[in-house]
Amino acid sequence: MFTDTRSKTILFVAHCILNQNSISDGTAGFPGSAKHIVDLLLESNIGIVQLPCPELMCLGLDRGDPAGAQRPVIEENSRIRAALEQKDATTKLRTLVEPVVFQISEYLRYGFDIKGIVGINRSPSCGVETTSRDNQEVAGRGVFMEALRLELEKKNIHLKIIGVKDSEPERSLQIVKLLI
Repeated sequence: MFTDTRSKTILFVAHCILNQNSISDGTAGFPGSAKHIVDLLLESNIGIVQLPCPELMCLGLDRGDPAGAQRPVIEENSRIRAALEQKDATTKLRTLVEPVVFQISEYLRYGFDIKGIVGINRSPSCGVETTSRDNQEVAGRGVFMEALRLELEKKNIHLKIIGVKDSEPERSLQIVKLLI
């Protein structure tokens, strides 16, 4: 006989928390993953659901920059945001949001405790409290997180959505601890 030992506790996380290789060139804060966050979740027996990387899925690894130019992070993020706001990309974003909302709905339907969603502040796609626009870090959500929030709202699903920053690992860890 099998024993089900699942915690039935889940956290959805931005793709790059688990895979920094998906981040645009010159902007990754860690060699592979945000190990401090991943370790905390594993130690807490929380299931980790990796969100799709909207930038990779909509723009590719070069983020649509044919010159492949190295730019300051904020300038790079603003250029990416502008690309993600184009019609083709917004259509792709919607197709990325749908399966995430389905997963969330299914987990809730079967009684799982979804602790929330963790995004990456300053990101043009996954920012939660801040994003990049006009070569500045500004208050607001990234385009993917905003699309996800709106779809969840339509389904009357209310989850905590928080943002962390690669450049602030200790503060980020504390923010995630408060969520879980």
